[in-house]
Amino acid sequence: MPKKKTKNSEWKETFKVNGEDLLKKVKEIIREGNVRRLIIQDKNQKTLIEFPLTVGVVIGVIAPVLAAIGAIAALVTECSITVVREE
Repeated sequence: MPKKKTKNSEWKETFKVNGEDLLKKVKEIIREGNVRRLIIQDKNQKTLIEFPLTVGVVIGVIAPVLAAIGAIAALVTECSITVVREE
């Protein structure tokens, strides 16, 4: 999907994924860096989980969030991930 500018130094990007690919995609996005916040919504655009990411976040600190995302992935068939990034 196209990138949407929010503030001068931020922009949003949205990905549509299947529930089975959700956790894999979230891990991939986190590894890319420059992510400020992740928002996961179901196919009806209802927000399921939203969490901030700070620079230098380590996977051990975010492990509980990834566990929650794994549980969500088991319950949804389609969802979208909105990524708020810094330029």
